[in-house]
Amino acid sequence: MYVVRQDELPVSASAHELVGEDHGGVGVCVILVDAPPGGGPSLHEHPYDEVFIVQEGQALYVAGDERREVSAGEVVIVPAGTPHRFENTGTGPLRQVDIHVSPRFDTRWIDDEG
Repeated sequence: MYVVRQDELPVSASAHELVGEDHGGVGVCVILVDAPPGGGPSLHEHPYDEVFIVQEGQALYVAGDERREVSAGEVVIVPAGTPHRFENTGTGPLRQVDIHVSPRFDTRWIDDEG
């Protein structure tokens, strides 16, 4: 068994991040999101699937040509190679678990190009 405290993980803007290859070679990366209203990443894509488990709040997800408002209790699956982003559209925090089906993060930021 391998146990890691959330507060010991690296922190990004509004999340703690577990990189699987840094923790015994686990085959996934996990982002524990706690985003304020209006928060969320800009458009990007990965060469692997990503699964979002929304635990609290609501958000607008954009994946390819699709736009969808989701809320607590829903799971969003974005296929590999699909440009996507989300934004907390609620008045409180957006708490979710993002699972990257890869032992390391591999992100191409689309908005930063051009």
